[in-house]
Amino acid sequence: MIKELAEIDIKPGCEQAFEQAAVLARDLFLGSKGCIAFRLHRSMEQPSRYRMFVEWETIEDHMIEFRNSDAFLEWRRLCGSYFQNPPRVEHLTVIVEGRSEDLAVAAE
Repeated sequence: MIKELAEIDIKPGCEQAFEQAAVLARDLFLGSKGCIAFRLHRSMEQPSRYRMFVEWETIEDHMIEFRNSDAFLEWRRLCGSYFQNPPRVEHLTVIVEGRSEDLAVAAE
């Protein structure tokens, strides 16, 4: 599994419209081959900055299957006009992960 991280700066004043469009776009991602999860976060310090996390089974599912699909074109149609500049995208792999409840289980 890989995680796509996209940092997206939105034109000031367009945040609410972008968020509404992103709700519709979520299903475009989730309905695509290999997509496992979709999350959109908004920065508290920079309210026009968002970070989108998408989990994919493989990098090819994102870079080949999704990027060459009608779903990608529709995502850009729905959300692209709100972008201040093109999103900055990276692909990540998890190295260390944990949750606080994991500590409670380990202590028992």
